[in-house]
This record gives sequence, C-alpha cells and structure tokens, in this order.
Amino acid sequence: MRTPQPSTRPVRGQAKAEDLLALPNERAAEIIDGYLVEKASPSAPHALAQGGVIVVLGPAFHRRGGGGVPGGWWLLPEVEVELEPGQVYRPDISGWRRERMPTPTSERPVRLRPDWVCEVLSRSNAHHDLVTKFRTYHRLGVPHYWQVDPETEVLTVYRWQEAGYLAVLTAARGETVRAEPFDAIAWNVGVLFGDEPEDGPAPG
Repeated sequence: MRTPQPSTRPVRGQAKAEDLLALPNERAAEIIDGYLVEKASPSAPHALAQGGVIVVLGPAFHRRGGGGVPGGWWLLPEVEVELEPGQVYRPDISGWRRERMPTPTSERPVRLRPDWVCEVLSRSNAHHDLVTKFRTYHRLGVPHYWQVDPETEVLTVYRWQEAGYLAVLTAARGETVRAEPFDAIAWNVGVLFGDEPEDGPAPG
C-alpha cells in the first residue's frame, strides 16, 4: 500500500481544540469542520459493538508481540485526535502501531495520526461517519478505516488508496473474517452484535 500523503483544506467554523478542552469532562464532543458538535450518549447496541471490537482485537493486538500473538498496537477508545486545526475527532476506537507510538501519549488531543480508526454508526452520527469523517480520514491519510453498523449488523473495512478509500471487506453477523490491518486472526462478526465470543481468535 502506498504511504498516504496528507493534504489540507480550509475549514468553515472557528472552534479549536482549546474550546473542546474547556468543556466539562462529562461532555463528549468533537470539532468537525471547525464547529463544536456534541456526541450523543451511546445506545446499548452502539456500546455493545464498540466493546465487541475491543474484546476481539485487544487480547491479540493491544500488547507487545510474541508468545504466539501478533501484538504491536495501542487500541484506545474515545480518545480525542486532532487531525488538523478544525478537525478534532473522538473516534469510537483509534489504533496506533507501536513502531510509530512507542508509548501512549499523555497529550490531549492526540496529534499523531492514527493508523486505524473504527467508528460505530448511529442515527445521530451516521452522516459524519459516512461522509464528513470518511473524507477527512482519507484526505489526511488514515491507512485503515472500519465502520460498524449495529442497525444492519454489518462491518465494512476500508483501505486507503490515493483515489479514495477502497472497501476491501463487507461482512455480516455470523460470518468469520480476517479484517485488515488485523488479519493475523480470524473471528466472528457476530461478536460485535451480542454473540458469544469463541474460545479465542484463530491465529494465522
């Protein structure tokens, strides 16, 4: 895969990261196109899907490699990421390869571009995740983008290409997948939607 080359464009609103950090800690919000946008409280299906991704990927990847597991990632839920001024997102889960982020940063927002982002769709945020963020993640070179839709029970996996994100996998509840960049393991998509996980992910 060719290395993504970030580009920039003007934003419309005037909100900055400092405005986001000034909010009370219990208020989840983002800055999208320069506008401060509050995130709605997650529904049970949304929270289930978000937790399911961590359950599936965490044991195998959120650690150092070795001992029969691939490792090599930091997987962090609900971390504010400043992709550029006017675009400060709070992805449901963000991932950084440890070779790029050797230790978790304490800065807020994080300014190192993620290597992978997962967004769980809901009616209140679908337009942002499907259109606005989709375009920004591509434009700024996020190599891998996942969308999880609890309503249709579908996982879609995108890979960065210069012309636009390429959908390399679309899978529904009940299917077993190897989803890049975590394709070293196989797992059942149903775990994201309430199915019991299997005994453990199947290594490559």
